[in-house]
Order: sequence, then structure tokens, then C-alpha cells
Amino acid sequence: MKSYRPTTPSRRSMTTVTYRGVLSGHTAHKPLTKGVKRSVGRNNQGRITTRHKGGGHKRAYREVDFLYNKIDIPAKITSIEYDPNRSSFISLVNYADGEKRYVLTPKSLKVGDTFIVSEKANLTAGNRLPLHLIPVGTFVYNVEIKPKGGAKIARSAGIFAQVVANADGYTNVKMPSSEVRKVSENCWACIGEVSNEEYKLMNFGKAGRSRHKGIRPTVRGSVMNPVDHPYGGGEGRQGRGTRRPKTMWGKVTGGRKTRTPKKYSNQFIVSRRVVGKKRKG
Repeated sequence: MKSYRPTTPSRRSMTTVTYRGVLSGHTAHKPLTKGVKRSVGRNNQGRITTRHKGGGHKRAYREVDFLYNKIDIPAKITSIEYDPNRSSFISLVNYADGEKRYVLTPKSLKVGDTFIVSEKANLTAGNRLPLHLIPVGTFVYNVEIKPKGGAKIARSAGIFAQVVANADGYTNVKMPSSEVRKVSENCWACIGEVSNEEYKLMNFGKAGRSRHKGIRPTVRGSVMNPVDHPYGGGEGRQGRGTRRPKTMWGKVTGGRKTRTPKKYSNQFIVSRRVVGKKRKG
């Protein structure tokens, strides 16, 4: 992490990810970028569906390849770049047939390294194989949920999933959330971990950086009026005044299971994620 001299109060606690020595310094590859209008928490009617989103700096969208459908064609990393639309770094790769694509950068790969998507690939970082060919205990990322459906699991910075078991046509994968889930053994996954593991340690330091990122302020419920929040009202500082913690709309949080009891994917959950004090311990 990079820290700064306390020239201002906001600089005192501000930290950023160390990009020098990691990124290659290349600009975005124009044919793989496009302009996109971000939803910023609004639906097609313009109404807020997710609070605390809006504003932020203008971004160019990089078209990242999550399908990995170029089988048995070696690829060479030509640049490692910053992507404002995701927490991990991305790499511009040049396949042996001449095509260029953006992919997520694994933790240990550098410019000039190669990888391949193949059933005969070695178990080295960046290579992509079907789950039934990956040994138990291996760290993986960019995991598919359905065969040829594209990577959906373990894509953010510093994240990895772990292969736990192979049996009966399914592979048990331990998620970053500690949940263990069954995935078809014909799904593909990349070996290794996602890059930029320092991302979670970053301290914005000031409110302005949050606004640049498109994050709007969050107001505590206890400082609202009674009409606006269950915690609102009272003279001076008050406790929440309710037996259980609640959202602005009165929905109970903290301890209540929110997963739909009859959800279609319940049959694939081997063990639920660990939450609360048990996980901290």
C-alpha cells in the first residue's frame, strides 16, 4: 500500500494501491472499449432502486472476456492495466491466431507470461481447465456456474474459490463467502487468485474520493425523524428503541435468514456460509 505525508487532514489516513511495478503503463486498447451509461442505482423509470449511488467520474467500459472460448490457443500477456469498472486489474492478451482480448489478471502473472485454455493445460496460474481435471485443494477463480455460460464466481480483487471434492458429476467449490456449492464438473475455471489483493486495505481518506467513485453519502437512521426511519426521533442521542435491528422500511436484519426457502439453487448448496460472530472467531 502507498501512504502519504499528512499535508492535509484527509491525506493523513489516505492510502492507495501501489501501481508502480504492477501496471505496465499502457493506455486502454481502443477497439475493446466503448462508452456506456451507468445505471447508478436507478431503474428504467429513473427511480432509485439502490441507495447511495450516483455521480462519479466518467468511465470507458473495457470489454472483458469471461467466456474464454478460444480453446487450445496459447495467449501472451502484452499489458496489465487499471480498469475503473472493477476492483481487479485486467490484461490485454494476444492469442496465437492474432486476436486480442481483455481478461482478468491473475495474481502472479506479468507482462510476457503465457497461458492457455485447454483440457491438457498444466496446473499453473492463469491456465483454464474443466473442474473435474483440477485436483482437490486448488485455488481457482473465474468459475462457471453452467457449462459454457461464462465465468460468474470469484472475479473481484484478491478473491479465490477452492476445489473441495469431486463426485457424482459435480465439483464442490468453497466460495469466498465460506459457502460450499455444487457445480457441474464440466464447468471451467482458471487456476490461481485474482490480482490486486491490496484493494480491500485501501482507505479513501476523504469524502471527495467516494464521490469520484460514484458513492453518495450514507445517513444514519438514528439522526432521522420518526417518519423516515424506525430509529428516528427522540431528544438527543437515543438507542434504536426496537428489539431487533431494522432497515428503513422496517424489515428485520441481523440474524434473520434472507435466502428464499424454495430457491431453485438450494439443491446445489452443500453448506451455508458462516456469518456473524462464528466467522470472526
